[in-house]
Amino acid sequence: MIIVVGLAFEARIAAGPGVQVICSGDGRDLASKLTAAIAEVRARGRGYQGLVSFGVAGGLAPQLPTGACVVGSHVLSGSRSMPTDREWSEKLLRTIPGAVSGGLLGASAPVAHPRDKRDLYVKTGAIAVDMESHIVAAVGLAHEIPFAAIRVITDSAKRALPASAIAAMRPNGTMDLGAMFRSVLKRPRDVPALFRTALDARAARASLVRGRYWLGPALTAPAG
Repeated sequence: MIIVVGLAFEARIAAGPGVQVICSGDGRDLASKLTAAIAEVRARGRGYQGLVSFGVAGGLAPQLPTGACVVGSHVLSGSRSMPTDREWSEKLLRTIPGAVSGGLLGASAPVAHPRDKRDLYVKTGAIAVDMESHIVAAVGLAHEIPFAAIRVITDSAKRALPASAIAAMRPNGTMDLGAMFRSVLKRPRDVPALFRTALDARAARASLVRGRYWLGPALTAPAG
């Protein structure tokens, strides 16, 4: 099983027996990393049971609060709609308490402003946005490997991501606190929003840990 995440703290939560975790960071090399991992295992005469996109996401649907767990029904990327494995996703919905089903939107950068989130929700119908699921879905479909997505809302549709928080994100998925502090010096008005973002991230992290716990019984993709 491969679990794909975008951030280093998500990788620590996702790790476990029988799981290979790939942290995509900014996502630039994610498709090639996944393809290489699949090819390496198949060269040994084996195969992966499934791919999981796992981690936090931005909320697009206004009714989703911070900490809500979304099991993706499909993933949108441009004009393409890629379905997740239906049987597996239904199993995840039955297993993870309080999880909701809906479409995920793939993006190449964080969607920071509530206005942009609202426009994307109206335009696409997706209920959450992240930077990994669309890449994992495309690779899964190309290699005929079942794909599922479990995402926890960290910044709700009504919440803006401050520029200083985005500035702290390194390409490898770790956080650069020095860059964040330098950004705050330039944008002191970001401080209240940063505190709210930190509280939201804490709540999302707790939900992600619970989601990973419940993911265990439903980790194996249905055969066929």
